[in-house]
Amino acid sequence: MLVAVEDGRAVEIRGAPDHPPTSGVLCTKVARYLDRTYSPERVRYPMRRIGRKGDGRFARIGWDEALDEIAARFRSIADSPDGPQAILPYSYFGTMGLVQGSSMDRRFFHRLGASLLERTICSVAGKAGWTAVVGASMGMDVEEFENSRLILIWGSNSITSNLHFWTRAQEAKRRGAKLVAIDPYRSATAEKCHRHVALLPGTDAALAFGLMHVLIAGNLVDRDYVERYTQGYDALAARAAQWPPERVARTCGIAAEDVVELARDYGTIRPAAIRLNYGVQRVHGGANAVRAIACLPALVGAWRDPAGGALLSSSGTYPVDSQALERPDLIRGSPRTINMSTIGDALAELDDPPVRAIYVYNSNPVAVAPHGSRVAAGFAREDLFCVVHEIFRTDTADYADILLPATTQLEQTDLHTSYGHLCVQANNAAIAPLFEALPNTEVFRRLAARMGFDEPCFRDSDDDLARQALRNGDPRVAGLAWEMLKSAGWARLQVPKPWAPFAHGNFPTPSGRCEFHSMRLAAMGEDPLPDFVAPYESVASNPELAARYPLAFISPPLRNFLNSSFANLPASLAEEPMPRLDIHPGDAAVRGIESGASVRVFNDRGGFLARARVSERARRGVVVAPSVWWKKLAPGGENANAVTSPAPTDLGHGPTFYDCLVEVALA
Repeated sequence: MLVAVEDGRAVEIRGAPDHPPTSGVLCTKVARYLDRTYSPERVRYPMRRIGRKGDGRFARIGWDEALDEIAARFRSIADSPDGPQAILPYSYFGTMGLVQGSSMDRRFFHRLGASLLERTICSVAGKAGWTAVVGASMGMDVEEFENSRLILIWGSNSITSNLHFWTRAQEAKRRGAKLVAIDPYRSATAEKCHRHVALLPGTDAALAFGLMHVLIAGNLVDRDYVERYTQGYDALAARAAQWPPERVARTCGIAAEDVVELARDYGTIRPAAIRLNYGVQRVHGGANAVRAIACLPALVGAWRDPAGGALLSSSGTYPVDSQALERPDLIRGSPRTINMSTIGDALAELDDPPVRAIYVYNSNPVAVAPHGSRVAAGFAREDLFCVVHEIFRTDTADYADILLPATTQLEQTDLHTSYGHLCVQANNAAIAPLFEALPNTEVFRRLAARMGFDEPCFRDSDDDLARQALRNGDPRVAGLAWEMLKSAGWARLQVPKPWAPFAHGNFPTPSGRCEFHSMRLAAMGEDPLPDFVAPYESVASNPELAARYPLAFISPPLRNFLNSSFANLPASLAEEPMPRLDIHPGDAAVRGIESGASVRVFNDRGGFLARARVSERARRGVVVAPSVWWKKLAPGGENANAVTSPAPTDLGHGPTFYDCLVEVALA
C-alpha cells in the first residue's frame, strides 16, 4: 500500500504497482483506509468509565493517570492470593504485523506471569489439519494459479476475502482453465465459476474421501509420486474405500454424479490446483476435513508443477523468530492457558483463580466471539477490571474501565508476512499518530517501566523489534535486512521462482514425506489417518436438536467488513444498511417469509434480527447471514454470534462458527 502525504496528512492510498501479488490493486475494504484513519469517531485520548458497563460513557484522563491506574490494579492483583494468573491478555490480529501484533505485548504479560491466551478464533483447526499432512503452513505461490488448468476453490468466497488470488484465477479462466467452487453458499465467487458443488456445512471431509475413492478405483493416482514421497497410502486407500459416491452424496446432500465428475476432472486435468480457505475448518471435524483435502495433491502428483498443488496459507514459509519477539523465557511460574474462543465461559466460570482483569487489544470479542450473550455478560461483571486499547468505541470498548486510543497502520511501524503470497512487507509510518494515539508497543513499554520490569528487552524500539522478527541466517531471508526492507518497502522471500516446494518431496514433516498416516498424531492419541467427523449440530448427526432448529446456519465474511473491522465506517454501512439472511425459496415459503421481511434467527443460545433475502444462493436447509456486525449497530442489539457455538474443533480447540442449527421466523 502506497500512501501520499501532503503537509503531514495522508491524502491518497493505492496498491503498489511493482508489488507482484497486489499489482496496484487494493480490496474494497482497505481502499477506504483513509476513512478509517481520519474518522471523527476515533478514540482520541485515554478515558475512564463513568457509567454502567456496556453504556459506553467515559470521561477524559491523561496517559500518565491511565497507565498509573492500570499498573496499580495489575500490581494489586498480582500481589493478591489469586496471583498474576487472574490477569488475562486478549488479542488477535486486528493489527496483523509481527511488531504491533506479537512482540512487546507478549513480553509484558510473560514477565507479569499473567494467564496465557490460546489464540484460536480464526485458523487453528485448519493449521493443525494441514500441518499434520504437509508439515507446515506452506503451499503454492499465488502467482502461479494463473497457469493452472483446473482450480478447486474450496470453502472460500475469494472475491470477498482473497482478491489477489481471484485475479489470478480469473486470468487462468481466460486462458481456458476450469473453475469449481465447493461451498454450501452460492457466493459471488461461486456464481462466476464453471461449476458449484453446494455441499452441506461440515461435510467437506466426506467429499474429499469420495474424490479419493473415485481416483483410486479409476487408477487415476500418481503411483510414482505416492511411492517416492508419501507415507500411509494403503491405510488411506482402505479408508477411502468406505466412501463410494452414493454414500458421499447422502452425507453431503449432493448428487453422486457430482462426486464422480469432479474426481475425474481432478485426476485427469493438469496442472490441478486447490485454493482452500478457512471456512472449511469452522466445524466440529474441521481439522480432519483439511487433513483429507491436503492428501489430494499428493495422490495425483499435483505438487510436481508450480501451478499444481494447493494453498491454505503461506505463513509457514516465513522464518519468523517468535522466540526472539515474544520472549517466552520471561514467563514466571506455570501460568494456565485460556482459550480465547471460550472467553464467555472463562469469565463466567473460572474460579481458581477467577479472571479479575482483562486487557483487550487487536480484537473485539463482544462482537466476534461465539455465544455472544455469554461473552457480553462476562464483560459486564462489575468486579472485572477491563482495559481496552482501540481505534474506535467498539462493542467491547463500551465495557472498558480504561479506554486507550490506538494507532492505525498509517501511524505505526511494523513488519508484515503473509497468508497468501511470498513477499515480506515493511510498514513504514506515513504520518505521525493522530490525537493522543499510541501503538501497542509503546503502551507496553510504558507499562513495563511502571511495573518495574527492568530487563533490557523492554527498551527495544520498534526498529529493534523489526530486526529481531525474522531468523537471521535462514536462507529464505538472506539479504532481507530491516533497513533494506524499510527502504524498498517489500521483498520476495529467497525461494525459487517458479516455486514448486514439494515437486520432489521434501515435506517439512518428521518423515520428510506427505503424511497420509501421521505417527505424531498417533503418539498424541489421535487417529493417525484423516476421517470424517460429523458436525455437532446437523439434521443427520443431531436429529433431536434439528426437530426444534432444522436449518443449518453459516455466517461468512461480508464483503465490506473484515470480521468486525471496517463495520462502523459510513461507506460500508451505506452499502450494507442492515444485516441480511439468505434463505432458500422452499424454506422461506413454509415459514411465510418473503424478501424484505424482518426475521428473527434463533436457537437455545440466543437470537438476532435480519432482513430476509429469498434466494437460491442458499441451498435448501441452509441459511446464510454474511457478517459480522457490531451489535450496537444491528437491529435489536445482537449479531450472528448470538447463535454460534464455542464448542471446540476436533484438533486445535478452534470455535465451530459454522456448526450451528437455527430456526427462522417472521420478527
